[in-house]
Amino acid sequence: MLHLKLATDPRWVNIVEKNIEEILTDHAWCEQKAATNAITIITLNSEYPDLVTDLLLLAQEELVHFQMVHDIIKERGYTLGRERKDSYVNELCKFMNKGGSRLQSMVDRLLFSAMIEARSCERFKLLSEEIQDPELSKFYRDLMISEAGHYTTFIGFARKYGQDVDVDKRWKELVEFEAKVIQNYGKDETIHG
Repeated sequence: MLHLKLATDPRWVNIVEKNIEEILTDHAWCEQKAATNAITIITLNSEYPDLVTDLLLLAQEELVHFQMVHDIIKERGYTLGRERKDSYVNELCKFMNKGGSRLQSMVDRLLFSAMIEARSCERFKLLSEEIQDPELSKFYRDLMISEAGHYTTFIGFARKYGQDVDVDKRWKELVEFEAKVIQNYGKDETIHG
């Protein structure tokens, strides 16, 4: 369903398990950034009522996820660290067309968002299957399902409103681009690292 070309090496979970506090902090900030991204898309495309409605719900859900991760951090006696840079996301940003039409920019932002959700979904699935911590295994299973829904929301709006853009071609280009980017990741205790 996700159409990712390169799967995460399952050994990434071993890296994660060595520093649960770090993965939880990174994950919390990823959820906050996802909410901010949804609000940014709304701000730039407010003339589409259904997009606004759905992305408001998505942003609220991402903030709930942020709170859920923060609650786990507190329950375990950890502290939410400072916001982390997400080098993977920053590299994906390079794919987006900076000089195209407003419609092209919207489609690229929606596809970019779908890709991040797809990769997060894939990582959450792996965590749910491989992590030794039963609480986190269930937590990541539940979030995996949510991320898959977010992925389809973004792809759906790109296809709905990208009439003058070859959305499927652009998605395939992004999938190829992401496959090259992700080769450099999977070595850190971060959601995309």
